Amino acid sequence: MIARASRAVGKKLASFLSKSPPNYRKIENISMDNIASMLELGDIILVEGGTRISSAIKYLTQSSWSHACLCIKETSSTQDRSMLVEADLVDGVRTVMLDHYAGFNIRICRPVNLSYEDKLKLVNFAKSKLGNQYDLKNIFDLMRYLIQKPMVPNRYRRAMLALGSGEPTKAICSTLVAESFQVIDYPILPLSRSDKISGDKKVTYFKRHFTHFTPRDFDLSPYFKIIKPTIALGFDFHKVEWQKSELK
Repeated sequence: MIARASRAVGKKLASFLSKSPPNYRKIENISMDNIASMLELGDIILVEGGTRISSAIKYLTQSSWSHACLCIKETSSTQDRSMLVEADLVDGVRTVMLDHYAGFNIRICRPVNLSYEDKLKLVNFAKSKLGNQYDLKNIFDLMRYLIQKPMVPNRYRRAMLALGSGEPTKAICSTLVAESFQVIDYPILPLSRSDKISGDKKVTYFKRHFTHFTPRDFDLSPYFKIIKPTIALGFDFHKVEWQKSELK
């Protein structure tokens, strides 16, 4: 009875937090065709969302990025739009097309030196989570932070976002992507320790728990290449046409 009531309240909160306030602005004007042509299997797409929950995540993480998706399909044509897998607040883990984020600022983060087998293992794990629920406990946590907006030291923000049910059939967007990469032992922001052995310095890496990751971590990670389609397609500032008057 209590669990059913909790789920009902959680769904109502999810609907409220998924609404977009007005005045969101996309910065880049590049077409989705061009973005689709840049994507590769295993790429991470970070989204600067415009919803209420996005505002909470961006505030807590002090970052522009509030959502993370994984590219799970090769781009065979511009009409294909590269299918993405994500953990949605309302619908849980699902697949969406790239056009779903046509109105938002995005960033492409690309892992390096992955074999095709690595990419398939990564993608197949993410797809195995399809149908899982969003972690509703995180909705209550983020709702509380959205209303109160506490002055929280940076060192505590990661632990705050790691709150949640911890159930294996529930996820939020960044934990889904992080867990998928940990399956192939790809580093994101690992803990490390340096030891001197016979005069040489050896670095030992330790995995963080996948629930400790937020969307901005993939941007900050030194192990992902940032792909900016405008530059990749041959941007030349000499061809920019400037107007003398300001746009009003």
